[in-house]
Amino acid sequence: MTVARTQTTFSPPVMEARRWLEGVDFADTPLINVSQAAPVDPPPLALRQELARIVVEDDESHLYGPVLGLPELRAKVAADWSASYGGKIEAAHVAITSGCNQAFTAAISTLCAEGDEVILPVPYYFNHRMWLDMAGVRTVPLEPHDALVPSAEDAAALITDRTRAIVLVTPNNPGGVEYPAATVQAFAALARSKGLALIIDETYRDFDSRVATTGDLAANGAPHPLFEDPDWDETLIHLYSFSKAYRLTGHRVGAMIASRARLAEVEKFLDTVTICPNQLGQRAALWGMQNLGDWLAGERLEILDRRAAIEEQMPRLTATGWALEGCGAYFAYLKHPFDVPSDELAKTLVQDASVLTLPGTMFMPSGGGTRHLRVAFANVDRAGITALFDRLVAFTPR
Repeated sequence: MTVARTQTTFSPPVMEARRWLEGVDFADTPLINVSQAAPVDPPPLALRQELARIVVEDDESHLYGPVLGLPELRAKVAADWSASYGGKIEAAHVAITSGCNQAFTAAISTLCAEGDEVILPVPYYFNHRMWLDMAGVRTVPLEPHDALVPSAEDAAALITDRTRAIVLVTPNNPGGVEYPAATVQAFAALARSKGLALIIDETYRDFDSRVATTGDLAANGAPHPLFEDPDWDETLIHLYSFSKAYRLTGHRVGAMIASRARLAEVEKFLDTVTICPNQLGQRAALWGMQNLGDWLAGERLEILDRRAAIEEQMPRLTATGWALEGCGAYFAYLKHPFDVPSDELAKTLVQDASVLTLPGTMFMPSGGGTRHLRVAFANVDRAGITALFDRLVAFTPR
């Protein structure tokens, strides 16, 4: 019997988790929702006012645009990335997509055929796994070492004649871990030596704690030096999202940086799916890049303060048997001490503690992640984090 593509994968985890709220009364104990890694606040007022102006005054914002995106936005991304990563990136290397998820699906569509393989470090971002399933591509899980950091040496042992790409997400979703520059470089060297693509999803690059420090960073303050290689486009495919930086989640604006030849193939995919990226969203992203640098710096400091709050509160939870295995960007990845699978535990937390989080089982192959929970703190401040830990410290499963 033929199986439809969508039947080859699981239900969207965030939507599934929201269904756990049905019929639960939060009147006495308000819900703390740490399930989704997306800001719920609208863009800053100045950006919304600019969008209103564009709607009224810019007639072209309502029409089809270039498949690979607004030329001015592509050029701005190329210039800013060249400056921050210390490499040579041209507008012709940039495609604007309808969100970072679409950038990933487009990249895989240009790389893989039925039965090919892609290596994903675990725990992985579930939408990456879902698309690979629906594309008929086999996910090859790569187990991490300590602190959820994967090893290129381990990845080398997983490569077969059907392997087409290795995917890294840094800062990581769900683990929050910022991969060391040396780790990223080792994966790039491996991918190049084997003729593979290295897809790096840097959706959360604006909230990397290392940006203002030295230590592990590349010379230009970037989290890795891959763009400094003049031949970077032979191996690297870089993905980004404007959603987190400028609160443009509903406008669906992402980006891919890759070779000209790759983007020629990407254009075929995008033209048959969306024809062009959201015109208003692209203009909002461009205006944000041009005008909201100081505002974004403040957003970054707020997220870093929430990360610090998690780390400060963690000893209370460690005393009851929990462990913090990763923390960064919008995420804390917790190991719980209970003899209960995390998918069951997460549902119990909703009912008994008014906490909505995602279980580690949603980020792992079948049978994995039973001891882990992902906490996304994009929408909880220090006071909310303290309240969250109060509930987790007091919690005992039924």
